[in-house]
Amino acid sequence: MALVHYDEGLTMREARAIYFQVNGFGADGGYADAWVDFKLGPLPIPFPNTKARVRAVRYHDLHHVLTGYDTSTSGEFEIAAWEVGAGCKDFVAAWQLNLGGLVAGLLSAPRWTVRAFFRGRRGESLYGRPFEALLDRTVGELRREIGVDAPDARPAAGDVLWLALAILAGLAMAALGMAVALVAAPIGVVTLARRRHRAQRAAAA
Repeated sequence: MALVHYDEGLTMREARAIYFQVNGFGADGGYADAWVDFKLGPLPIPFPNTKARVRAVRYHDLHHVLTGYDTSTSGEFEIAAWEVGAGCKDFVAAWQLNLGGLVAGLLSAPRWTVRAFFRGRRGESLYGRPFEALLDRTVGELRREIGVDAPDARPAAGDVLWLALAILAGLAMAALGMAVALVAAPIGVVTLARRRHRAQRAAAA
């Protein structure tokens, strides 16, 4: 799929600001929000924006800039696969979200998801690095450093084994996520109805 490219001379701080603006995430990326929405089709499923999620999503957003994967549903599945391949260190929230995303991507766009996974295996993620220092690096420097543009190569046996193990773990995460979504769906219905009601009142005012 087409990738989004950021000027390699930009600092990560500058590129991230553009990424926030283009995607409507607000000046701080929504990190301070108490709740975030997971979209189940048109239905928003709200869940708490925990400290563990914020800790992970700060790096996740930088990975969007560096890899070029967008924030569409398919783009999120691709970057989930890339992060699983590249590794999420001790970021439990990242593993939980990405393993489920990997499986969803294999169901909806298997070719692109597998390609993103093996692309991740050829490089490394930023997880665990001192965060603020990363923002002063340039896009080009970090792209080269973590190997996001490493040439395609035949996957090694270890890469294929890691994919198989990730799929098994992802199936477990997906089953758990579906159970949570079914419980949270009524909340999403009420939330959507309230938002539409507020929008109608604002329009009528």
